[in-house]
Amino acid sequence: MFYETAKGSGLPHDPMKAIVAPRPIGWISAMGRDGSVNLSPYSFFNAFSTRPTIVGFGSDGRKDAVSLIAETGEFVCNLATWNFREAMNQTSAPLPRGESEFGFAGLEAEPSTMVKPPRVKGVAAALECRLVEIKQLADSTGAMLDNWLVLGHVVGIYIDDAMIRDGRFDTAAARPIARCGYFDYAVVDELFQMRRPPGG
Repeated sequence: MFYETAKGSGLPHDPMKAIVAPRPIGWISAMGRDGSVNLSPYSFFNAFSTRPTIVGFGSDGRKDAVSLIAETGEFVCNLATWNFREAMNQTSAPLPRGESEFGFAGLEAEPSTMVKPPRVKGVAAALECRLVEIKQLADSTGAMLDNWLVLGHVVGIYIDDAMIRDGRFDTAAARPIARCGYFDYAVVDELFQMRRPPGG
């Protein structure tokens, strides 16, 4: 089949998010000037640069995380893993601003090292970020959308020492989860290797 996205697929559910999958989950903690903390998962998340390390996430609507990051210029990307799957899902609930997703999901916060927003206690890894840019997206006609891209410079990385094996971060041991569309998720618990061609 082929369909124009503006006209819809004719399928019961939009397949786009299931095609662009699996997608890492940016489990973002942010803090406002008043000290209020937000924790929410974003499945439009990835890394875009290594030197320096730039990560970003996309938000449909200017949600609390985006607003708080705009206020203070800092955020943390917590690694969402299998053992935190239910709590991560709970933090997607639309709570009133100022109500703690940490408490709502039964999570504890612990201080970050280089930024003010806390990380989730017990995570396998967390990326401490300083804001680079918040960009409002537009479509191909130039029409502005209520969609926001938040880019952050990773200034510090926390890793649970138990996740370091033979000098590497053990992704399979951490068991990160990813969004696959609809209500589907995947978990990384097995890896395979391929070498790039010479010069690749």
